[in-house]
Amino acid sequence: MLGAMSQYAVTVTVESTFADQVATRSLEEQAKKVLAAEQVPPKSELSVLVTDDETMRDLNRRFRHVDEPTDVLSFGLDDGPAFATPPDSANQAGEVIISFPSALHQARGAGHGVELELLHLLTHGVLHILGYDHEEPEDARNMHAKEELLLDGWRH
Repeated sequence: MLGAMSQYAVTVTVESTFADQVATRSLEEQAKKVLAAEQVPPKSELSVLVTDDETMRDLNRRFRHVDEPTDVLSFGLDDGPAFATPPDSANQAGEVIISFPSALHQARGAGHGVELELLHLLTHGVLHILGYDHEEPEDARNMHAKEELLLDGWRH
């Protein structure tokens, strides 16, 4: 799968406030791992943003009409109107936005490090972009099982 992972472009942006606390390389590797495992077409691009609760609250309010912060948001770029792109251009998979403060709080509550929590939220967000959801119990079980499989190797 390592060769397949190199076919993806993942851009991880971390707000400067949290930059020294986030392993961007791990996030990039995990995003590529999920894309490869789910057989997303080569040359696909994904953006990841690690930000604060205020930004998450604003995005959640604007796009989900929920006036509170959340831990992760996913935006699949194939969900909206199609844009004309050159034939050899990359496929825009989407964007995952993660709240660092929420990740830190959840990591402490779960008794593991913030890096693992960020990886979990990233995996969860990418799976949402790829069509997974957890609205029904069966779907939730399937999504959780997929997350656990994709996080294998990161648990210490």
